[in-house]
Amino acid sequence: MQKLQKEETIALRNKHIGKSCQLFFRKDPLKIVRAKGQYMYDEKDDAFLDCINNVAHVGHCHPKVVQAACEQMSVLNTNNRFLHDNIVLCAKKIASTMPDKLKICFFVNSGSEANDLALRLAQIHTGNRDIIALEHAYHGHLTSLIDISHYKFNLPGGVGQKDHVHVASLPDVYRGKYRDTEYKKDEMGTLYANEVKEICDKIKSDTGKGICAFIAESLISCGGQVIPPQNYFKEVYSHVKAAGGICIADEVQVGFGRVGKYWWAFQKYDVEPDIVTMGKPMGNGHPVACVVTTQEIADSFMKTGVEYFNTYGGNPVSCAVANAVINVIEQENLREHALVVGEYLLDSCHILAKKHKCIGDVRGMGLFVGIDIVQDRETRVPDKELAQYAHHRLREEHILISVDGPHNNIIKIKPPMVFTKENVDEVISTLDRAFKEYRHNNEMYSVNSSKQPKATEVSVKDHRPRKALSETQIKSI
Repeated sequence: MQKLQKEETIALRNKHIGKSCQLFFRKDPLKIVRAKGQYMYDEKDDAFLDCINNVAHVGHCHPKVVQAACEQMSVLNTNNRFLHDNIVLCAKKIASTMPDKLKICFFVNSGSEANDLALRLAQIHTGNRDIIALEHAYHGHLTSLIDISHYKFNLPGGVGQKDHVHVASLPDVYRGKYRDTEYKKDEMGTLYANEVKEICDKIKSDTGKGICAFIAESLISCGGQVIPPQNYFKEVYSHVKAAGGICIADEVQVGFGRVGKYWWAFQKYDVEPDIVTMGKPMGNGHPVACVVTTQEIADSFMKTGVEYFNTYGGNPVSCAVANAVINVIEQENLREHALVVGEYLLDSCHILAKKHKCIGDVRGMGLFVGIDIVQDRETRVPDKELAQYAHHRLREEHILISVDGPHNNIIKIKPPMVFTKENVDEVISTLDRAFKEYRHNNEMYSVNSSKQPKATEVSVKDHRPRKALSETQIKSI
């Protein structure tokens, strides 16, 4: 394959790739040419610790996943209208991790396709149209999903809220409508769930019909790494089912053992969804996803007489990859690993919070953690500028994190499942330095000038690029 200089790659991208397809670090984007485990390498062979790539679930380029893809590709790859073992074995594996009633699988190519199909199943089964989603939620890039994703349609240039879409408050106990400063956790769960009941009641009053579905991520990612109160989903599901709707658990971000204790994050809440969607981690970077539902809902879909066909969904290569991913999770005890390292990460973040008042809240489960950066702990005013500074400062130290949430002040950590305690120590110590630097520079500016520093104005010191790992180190990953 032709190799380009970084400047040539940028020039061709600017010429041929849509400007709305944005990059990380837009002013100085990274050019990544290879990856292994939890590390990514640029064109200079410098290594970057990947703290955000929940797509490379079992580690970048895991040899067993790569082998499964190559071996199957060398033999056969075709659509799923031909009988093949890989798809049925994959369905069996996935169903074995689910509640008994969730046993029918539809294979697709992405989390977006999975959520789109879930909505279609719900509409056909219930005969209703109205969808309830959460504030600041994101469920995919298809038109049907942009319509229900407050994270997208509510932007200044967004399409706006459609009549059939209803938005319930994000169940964020730290900076949401109902906060832990005023209520107990169960009280907050009930208050947030009652909003869903009110929406259900209003739909029935206005239309005389029930609702189609309630859809939510089991742990809310784009909304700010939010962990809903323990009783929230159980009460919401009760209200939705009473209104004739079905409940969709979006596990595209947090499924396949990321939370450690469970295969699926919805299991934390002791609920049984009617539909579960999954994607990203299922293929470790390969495009494969799935919708799992009940026999009853699948039968409703079949009775329409409209055949469901997806050219690439469930093809032999994709299912070979998915099977390999599940096998690696089991064989390498990655759920247990996520639990142990995740607890260490949370504990380390809490220790860091004791040193820095800019950390308002730490929340998460397994290898899914958010750090809420604030100007003031009492008012909880978000500090977007400091979060962005930390984001860029860690990149300069060759550590990749991301920042998200309604106020762009949540540092998100959701790395490959092979992340280690040593990796945690490196991230926490580097964040510690970044926060100290930022505070020092702010103090210097407050003494010498009325002007407040921008993240890009703070000089970078002690920049030590991480070079490529040796072959021995790579084999140990």
